[in-house]
Amino acid sequence: MNLFENIVITEVEKPATVFLPKGITNHVDARPTYGVSFCLSGQVTYVSNGQNFTLDKNCAVILPQGAEYTLRCQKEGQFPVINFKAENFKCDSFITVPLDSPEIYINNYEKLSDYFLYDHKSLKIFSLFYSMLDMLKRSLSHTETPLYPVVSYLEKNISDNEITNEFLAQKLGISEVYLRKLFHEHYGVSPKQYIIDMRIQKARQLLENGTLTITEISEQCGISSLYHFCRLFKAKVGLTPSDYRKNNMLFKI
Repeated sequence: MNLFENIVITEVEKPATVFLPKGITNHVDARPTYGVSFCLSGQVTYVSNGQNFTLDKNCAVILPQGAEYTLRCQKEGQFPVINFKAENFKCDSFITVPLDSPEIYINNYEKLSDYFLYDHKSLKIFSLFYSMLDMLKRSLSHTETPLYPVVSYLEKNISDNEITNEFLAQKLGISEVYLRKLFHEHYGVSPKQYIIDMRIQKARQLLENGTLTITEISEQCGISSLYHFCRLFKAKVGLTPSDYRKNNMLFKI
């Protein structure tokens, strides 16, 4: 799905977490902006044009600008929402996006909220939000490919440093040759490179948000050698893990 392929973000509003009690129903005649809604707890359903779009911890819902809908809360909870305006974005219906690693989106949501505390962070606001949309795009594309079972497995088990092409091919019941062919067709890289990119992405997240040591981060990203992790990270990002943390660590107030 190329939903976000040519999108141009023109405005990102300050993120807000909405608390909804069980049983409440709200009706919206014309939504003024696009939005992305997540779930910290609870469950709600958007009803639009006779269709139901349920939001819980395992998914996000993309909200179309101008939409008329009814919101019904089945389970009391907290629902983070990012409203935005955009050009070249053809989204005229609600879209539910399965999330294999919802905690990454919640961490990025919190980081985005922190950025709004500092005027000089405006460029980072757009950069981070584009990154979140790119993750949503990839989540949508994963569900549409035969590789979804292994990609879902990787996102949940990336700390396993013994993942092999043979193991992934067996999960799909295909040969290693066909596994490599599918990865190149759908993602343009080999399975090994896809795993490396996923590990570097997780490392960046942990360096920005966590208090783990670099050795612990290396292990959680499935790279047992600290030396190899540091060399690989610098080759991919352009900075050592220590320098990246210094430049991107969030200091909460």
